[in-house]
Amino acid sequence: MLTIGKIVEEELKKYPFLEEALAEELVNLSAFARKLKPVVEKKLNRPVNEGAIIMAVKRMPLPLHLPVNHTLRKFLSNMGEMTVRSDITDFTFGNSVSLTSCQVKLLELISEHKDAVFSFSKGVNETTVIISSKMDIDVETVFAKERLISKQTNLSTITLKLHMQNTRVIGLYYHIFKQLAWEGINIVEVISTTNEFTIVVAEAFIDKAFSILKRLKAPG
Repeated sequence: MLTIGKIVEEELKKYPFLEEALAEELVNLSAFARKLKPVVEKKLNRPVNEGAIIMAVKRMPLPLHLPVNHTLRKFLSNMGEMTVRSDITDFTFGNSVSLTSCQVKLLELISEHKDAVFSFSKGVNETTVIISSKMDIDVETVFAKERLISKQTNLSTITLKLHMQNTRVIGLYYHIFKQLAWEGINIVEVISTTNEFTIVVAEAFIDKAFSILKRLKAPG
């Protein structure tokens, strides 16, 4: 049977950030109930009291009202060093039979630049090359016959060093992405190894993104 509680729960699932805001008591419940009232009444086909909607929100099952748990807070506060690199370019090429040989040639050139940043990510239909901008010409020369899908310049990276237990911490990446999204930071790419996590953002956002991630490390 359709109830106020079920309708409220389904509506909240459409807006995960709103769930978090309610859990952290950042949203006025009365205002939220007024906003949701027409939707609930339409689905139930009868008048509904705002107080009933408020009670339904308060009775939502976990994890809606479970704020960032102690384990996650402790893990975030103990994250390792953060490394920032600027002047990064992001190339994306369509996959082809010759693409691997191009990667090998580029690796040979990269070996002569020990301080260069580079990463290859191969998907089903395309491959992304993230590299120091000083090697843009090398990439364009080596991959000249490949199909270029996109090229983004003026990028920076922030690498977070994670502890060995990071794969066992539920909600780690979600919490990081959530904070960046709330602050209007657009993530261009994500690079991940077992114990390192790198985000690629526009250089214009690098200072703000770094401050947000540094704040996540603050205990409390």
